[in-house]
Amino acid sequence: MRIVLSTLNARYTHASFGLRYLQANLGPHEASSVIKEYTIKRPAGEIAADLLSLEPELVGFGVYIWNTDQTLAVVRELRARKPGLLIVLGGPEISHETESQPLYELVDHVFKGEADFLFRDFVADWIERGVRPDKKVLGPKLPEIKEIAMPYRLYSDEDIKHRTLYVEASRGCPYKCEYCLSSLDVSVRNFKADEFLHEMDQLIQRGARQFKFVDRTFNLSPTVSCQILQFFLDRIDLGLFLHFEMVPDRLPEELKELIKKFPAGSLQFEIGVQTWSPLVARNVSRRQNYEKIQENFKFLKAETGVHTHADLIVGLPGETFESFAAGFDALASLKPDEIQVGILKRLKGTPIVRHDQTFAMKYDVVPPFQILENKDLSPEQLGRLEVFADFWDLVANSGRYNQVMSLFEGQKSLFDSVYKLSQDLHRTFGRTHSIHLRELDAELPKAVSGVLGCGEAVVMEALRVDQERRQKAGSGHESAQVQAVPERQRSHLAGASGQTNIH
Repeated sequence: MRIVLSTLNARYTHASFGLRYLQANLGPHEASSVIKEYTIKRPAGEIAADLLSLEPELVGFGVYIWNTDQTLAVVRELRARKPGLLIVLGGPEISHETESQPLYELVDHVFKGEADFLFRDFVADWIERGVRPDKKVLGPKLPEIKEIAMPYRLYSDEDIKHRTLYVEASRGCPYKCEYCLSSLDVSVRNFKADEFLHEMDQLIQRGARQFKFVDRTFNLSPTVSCQILQFFLDRIDLGLFLHFEMVPDRLPEELKELIKKFPAGSLQFEIGVQTWSPLVARNVSRRQNYEKIQENFKFLKAETGVHTHADLIVGLPGETFESFAAGFDALASLKPDEIQVGILKRLKGTPIVRHDQTFAMKYDVVPPFQILENKDLSPEQLGRLEVFADFWDLVANSGRYNQVMSLFEGQKSLFDSVYKLSQDLHRTFGRTHSIHLRELDAELPKAVSGVLGCGEAVVMEALRVDQERRQKAGSGHESAQVQAVPERQRSHLAGASGQTNIH
């Protein structure tokens, strides 16, 4: 095989969207290419040997924040075993601060930005005319989006059955949030809606039931988003699950009316709030209307079956421990199904670096380049907040302990209570990962009763309800719609319908 397109995914279930775009746009040279995906846990030597067994002339890697070091190890193996191999790179992590990265010295070319056509033209010149550009770094050059060949036919039957199917109806973002790579986008560009929906119909006919939209602002255009939602609503009886990233303060009436028609559990909205502090939002050039955000969360909770996944970021410039805690409580009062607490990362190329001196921002030098401390948060505070985030995810976001979490209602500060719980659990386990469900079940009654001041028997009764619900959720007797919902969201769905008052 002349061309091998490869990447190292965080998990097997993640299918590389970018590689499929590159292959789909190779035109007559697609037949000379193959996609080879691995996970970051596989040894570099094994990956290199597997790639070379295909006898490639060119290997291209997609480089991301989660696989930079592992990709470097594989490239070193390839250079040692076959020095003359043509190696090229693309992806967001290598598209910025390119020349300063160790990978740069080891490869022949780097494609910056959207490379759908850049790579196509490179391959055509190389195969048809035997020429390559003099420049090592190519691009960025935005392709005309309506001319890009969509990659959905390249999802295999195995992908459809076992992996996350990424789709997009648009590219780009109009906002300039300084921590995000999308802040560098020039504009939002839409694929032709009819052609996109035809591709979605083909996937559905092949058995696809879960779709994860990677559009940065799906609800930016109500006309387009309503057209897409109506398409899926017309087929919702097949048992579909749809994930969208939504602008938090933008839900016009026509979109609300359509959302209300979807059955519970069929929609997930990832809603990036990021900070509840207007001052911090201004610091990072984020514009959002907090009154509208509250109104929209209340609507989604009261009038729809949408699974809401809200995002907050720890470590933004100007965010103190106290302001983050207050923001968490404000967001939690709106009762999203999940609050994902992420630690700020310094993504290459983002304008967040302009705050480095003013706010004394210090980041880890190894991926994923997380904030270590700043003017307002000490290393110890950041460490404890990361522990909080991990245990919040294990206990609350997982949906496995909905009844136990109901015991926290009425607390003056949900953040303070769960923060204390997280630190207690961390002292008990000495870690935040690789904790078996049985271990957590065994420790929660004592830990929760200690924080809330209630008897262990009350917590144990709540835990019993949660355990029974888990068993029922895994019985296999759910409807087709419920079975289409991913396990984590299904736990929340079951909890919402089966929560019991315990006294």
